[in-house]
Amino acid sequence: MSTPLTPAPHRQPSWHFGQVVIGPPGSGKTTYCQAMQEFLEKLGRKVVVVNLDPANEGLPCACAVDVAELVTLDDVMEGLKLGPNGGLLYCMEYLETNLDWLEEKLRPHCNCYFLFDCPGQVELYTHQSSVKNIFAKLVKWNFRLTAVHLVDSHYCTDPAKFISVLCTSLSTMLHVELPHINVLSKVDLIEQYGKLAFNLDFYTEVLDLSYLLEHLAADPFFKKFLRLNEKLAEVIQDYSLVSFLPLNVQDKNSMMQVMKAVDKANGYCFGDLEERNLQALMSTVVGPDFHFDITLGVQEKYAPGSKTFEEEVMDL
Repeated sequence: MSTPLTPAPHRQPSWHFGQVVIGPPGSGKTTYCQAMQEFLEKLGRKVVVVNLDPANEGLPCACAVDVAELVTLDDVMEGLKLGPNGGLLYCMEYLETNLDWLEEKLRPHCNCYFLFDCPGQVELYTHQSSVKNIFAKLVKWNFRLTAVHLVDSHYCTDPAKFISVLCTSLSTMLHVELPHINVLSKVDLIEQYGKLAFNLDFYTEVLDLSYLLEHLAADPFFKKFLRLNEKLAEVIQDYSLVSFLPLNVQDKNSMMQVMKAVDKANGYCFGDLEERNLQALMSTVVGPDFHFDITLGVQEKYAPGSKTFEEEVMDL
C-alpha cells in the first residue's frame, strides 16, 4: 500500500503543492515549466520539474525526475512497431503500471514545489484514462495539484479553431478532475497569425458565442455547418466553465497573474510554506477574479488597434 511522501524521522509539510502542465503539442508546456521554475525560485520557492513526457527530448532545463529513465517513445515505437500516437498511449499505460518507480523518484523532493511537464497528445486528457489515473494517484499521495492547460493564442484568430479549442478545453476539464486553469500562451505573438475579430476579453472570458457564429456563417465553407456550430456553442455556454488567462512567459506581470490563479486553485496561498503578509494573501485570493484590467493591458500591448467588443456589436 502506498504511503504519503513523508520521509521519517523528520516531519515534512503534509501537502505537496504543484502544477500539472498539459495542452496540445507546440503550446509551450516545456517553455512554461522552465519560465515558471525561474519565476518561482526568484520568489523563494524550492521548485523541481518532473518530465512525464516520454517523447520530450533535449529538455532546456534540468529535471529532478525524468520518465525517460523508465520508458521512452522511441524505444516503444521501435520495439513494438507502434506509431507515435499508439506508442505514447503505451508509454503512459506503462508508467501507470509502474507508479512505485515514480513514487520513489519523487520522495527525495517531498519538500519542494512541483511542475509536472506532461505529454501533448489530446486523447490522453479527453477519454484515455492513464494520465487521469496517474493524477489521481498523486492526489492520494497528498499532492495538491492544479491542471494548467495551455492553448496557443493563435487559435483566437480563427473562429472555427477557437470553438474547437473550447470544446477540447471543456472536455479536458471534465475528464481530468483537478482544479483547472486555462491559459492562452504566446499572447505576445497573437496578431502575427491574423487580426482578432473581437477584443481579447471576448476570448479570455468566452463571452456570447453567437457573435462568433455570425463570423463563421459568413464563410461559405462553415455556413453549411452552422447548426452544428450552434449546438457546440450551446454546450460550451451551458456548462459555463471555460475561461482563459493570457500569458507571455517573458512578462513578469503576466506570470504573476497565472501564479496567483494557480495558488488559489490548489490552496497554496492558504498554507504556511512561505512567509507572506495579509495584503499579499488577499491579493492572491481575489486577484484572478478581477483580471479584466490585466486582459485590457495585454490587449493594448500585443493587439493594438483592435475594436472593443461593444464596437464590434454595434457594427453587427
